[in-house]
Amino acid sequence: MSRADHIFINMCRDILENGTDTKGEKVRPHWEDGTPAYTIKKFGVVNRYDLSEEFPILTLRRTALKSCTDELLWIWQQKSNNIHDLHSHIWDEWADEDGSIGKAYGYQMGVKHQYKEGMMDQVDRVIYDLKNNPFSRRIMTNIYVHQDLHEMNLYPCAYSMTFNVTQKPGHEKLTLNAILNQRSNDVLTANSWNVVQYAVLVHMLAQVCGMEAGELVHVIADAHIYDRHVPLIEELISREPLSAPKFWLNPEIHDFYQFTRDDVRLEGYETHPQIKDIPVAI
Repeated sequence: MSRADHIFINMCRDILENGTDTKGEKVRPHWEDGTPAYTIKKFGVVNRYDLSEEFPILTLRRTALKSCTDELLWIWQQKSNNIHDLHSHIWDEWADEDGSIGKAYGYQMGVKHQYKEGMMDQVDRVIYDLKNNPFSRRIMTNIYVHQDLHEMNLYPCAYSMTFNVTQKPGHEKLTLNAILNQRSNDVLTANSWNVVQYAVLVHMLAQVCGMEAGELVHVIADAHIYDRHVPLIEELISREPLSAPKFWLNPEIHDFYQFTRDDVRLEGYETHPQIKDIPVAI
């Protein structure tokens, strides 16, 4: 059965049973009708996914792999901050009349910085180090740039990746591991989405750098369930996990900038029915 489902179920139960309820407190998010969007939250949630054993996508309900990958590539490959470069509408609420979300996400990934080896943006620096200095302890990205926060239409939620390379006994290839740091995570709408995205990223970077995908560690400072999501979560985690699907990544691609959303797919992905009409706090 899917280990990702079990991790998700245990996390949700822990939040519901042991979390802090923010009802009555001063909160920023609100529902479309103007009502404050309160949450039940847990601090410092850490989930580990071994990508060499299983692709971490929920079977409790369907997660759209290609849409997740599309947004990931929008940030990491296109380095875009304009929703017109996306195939989905998940960022529409935060875009201005020109489609820009400000100096956020992809914009920060595309900013070039001076290194001893020359000018590189954060993505190219990661790839350079993985190929040339794989055992470096300095392979990371960060898009929570304080000097630009006032020009971001939404502060980054998933804001930092730290990559670390190890060697498994008896394996010729090195293993690529990563930590995803997230300041805030809407468990119902975004948790599986983020995990799937960055699992895809680790697989892609491992392939183009001649490595194997290892562990993805997801560190969440504030993992929360919104008040109007509680009954939906309770129904979701009552479902029985199904078998995890097999992840396929186009083996012909060896340049990160050549990947498209059509270069990923799942084999044997069976899920429970989708939960529809999920209210989204803004």
